[in-house]
Formats: sequence, C-alpha cells, structure tokens
Amino acid sequence: MKKWLPSIMMSLVLLLSACGNATVPTENAAGNAGATQEAKPETITYQSENGPVEVPANPKRIVGLTNAPNVLSLGGTLVGVDEWTKKNPLFTDKVKDVETVSDETLEKILALQPDLIIAGSWMKNLDKLKEIAPTVVYTWGKLDYLAQQREIGKLLNKEAEAQAWIDDFTKRAQAAGEEIKAKIGKDKTVSVFEHDAKDFYVFGNNWARGTEILYQAMGLAMPEKVKKDALGPGYYMLSLEVIPEYAGDYIVLSQRKGAENAFLNSETWKNIPAVKNNHVIVIDTEAATYSDPITLDYLLNIFKEGFLGKQ
Repeated sequence: MKKWLPSIMMSLVLLLSACGNATVPTENAAGNAGATQEAKPETITYQSENGPVEVPANPKRIVGLTNAPNVLSLGGTLVGVDEWTKKNPLFTDKVKDVETVSDETLEKILALQPDLIIAGSWMKNLDKLKEIAPTVVYTWGKLDYLAQQREIGKLLNKEAEAQAWIDDFTKRAQAAGEEIKAKIGKDKTVSVFEHDAKDFYVFGNNWARGTEILYQAMGLAMPEKVKKDALGPGYYMLSLEVIPEYAGDYIVLSQRKGAENAFLNSETWKNIPAVKNNHVIVIDTEAATYSDPITLDYLLNIFKEGFLGKQ
C-alpha cells in the first residue's frame, strides 16, 4: 500500500473542494442587483452516537461500509459498499456499478471521493476514514431495526420518508401477525434455524433472518428453550441431538441455495412435528441477513405466503 496521505494535506484538499463548491449571490428574475436566492443549507449537524458530525445536507457519494441497504431503501446514492451487500441477491441490480470496499481499502475509498462514509464502531481505521470524508459510526445492535432506519433517515435528511415506511410497515406486519395467530393459534411457537454444511443455529428476536418481523412486529411466540439460550446473545449454536428441543410448532429455516446438511436427511429431523406437519418455511440466507426495509418487505411476503398461503 502507498504511504497514507497526511492529515494536513487532506484538510487542504477538503478546504479547496469546499471553496470550489461555495454558493455565490445571483440576481433574481426581476433583475434586482444584489438580491440573492435563498439557498438550502449545504450541511446539517447529525447527532451521532459519538457526538455531532457535520454532514452534507444531500450527500451524493456515499460509502456504506455498514447499513448500505438502509441507504438504498431511501434512494441514497452509493459509490462504495461492503462485500455482503454486494453479493446479496436483493441488491445485485442496485449495486452492480458500485465499488466493493472495506474499512481496510483506504486508497480505494479515497479514490471514490465520497462526501459521506457510514461505518461500524468495530471497524478499523475510523480516524483515517474521517480524514477522507465526514464519517458517521453506528454500533451494531445498539438500535432496534426501526430506530436504525429512522437514524439513517435523519442522516440523509429524509426522516419523513423513513418514518412513513416505519408507520406503514408496522401496521402491515401487525395485521399479518394477527391474521397468522388467528389461523394457527396464538400460543403456537416459531423457531428460526440456520445451517451450513456442519452446524445448526437458532436465533433470538433481533438477529435478522426475519426474527424482528416474527417476534417483534408480528408478536409470534418463541419456544422457551430458545428464549433461554438465544434471546440474550441473539443466536445460539446447537448440537444436532438437541435440535428437536428448540423446534417450535413452525420452523423458519434459513439456508444458502445449494447448501446441504446431512442432518436434514436424518430421522431425528424428519420426526420433528413441524417437519412432519410440513410447517417449515425456507428462506435464502444471503437474502435475509439484513433488517432494512427492502429485506423486511421481502421477508414479510414470504411469511404471509408460508403461514397464510397468500401474498
């Protein structure tokens, strides 16, 4: 990697750029000399979890190292995204011309000339990212999925749009939940499992995979064993022999397309009541690992189809 650009040089670059974009007085249509058009503010002060940050009022070149799907849902313009967003099938078309970046590809991010960077508190090089462009940091899980969307709305100066979706989605998900409980019984439980080639996991109520919809928005019941072991940490790794103990009356099974796990062919799995009763709803892991509006609307339709047999 080339030697990093010194902070003082970067400050000079940003200063020159700001000067070049300064607003100048113009004459109005009536020709009154000296009259100026009222300009929208070029920056806003965003109250981040680490304090106030001056950000563009209407950012045009956003690097989303985290929360990129939330940005997309509000029509934000991304020039760089993380690899997970890039390969998510829900966003393939939306980010096909967007560069894949990370908190370690500093020169690549610099070359993109972003005017806003969104990063995670766990990431490296946060101080250096702040030298490139205004950088807002979020701690994963600190906010619930609705509050996170609201914050992205504030950041992009689109809080009204974010709140409109929150109100609409909450209403639709609650209505679907009531309809589901009326059909299957309000005490029926739902488990969310995920597997790879070897391991099985069960999820709590805030680890994507639709858990926020099922347990928070819809108010569906969670098995007691899941509450005990997965609700706090978010997920819990299972040994194969105890999987039936964590299985609810219905199972949402998250798996990657083409992925196989020998346990799914075992008698233990086949004899789980939810499996025997065909109460298993399969979702694509790669399309279910976020909790943004695009993902949540996608999963809400799958759950309505799976539980109710309708879109």
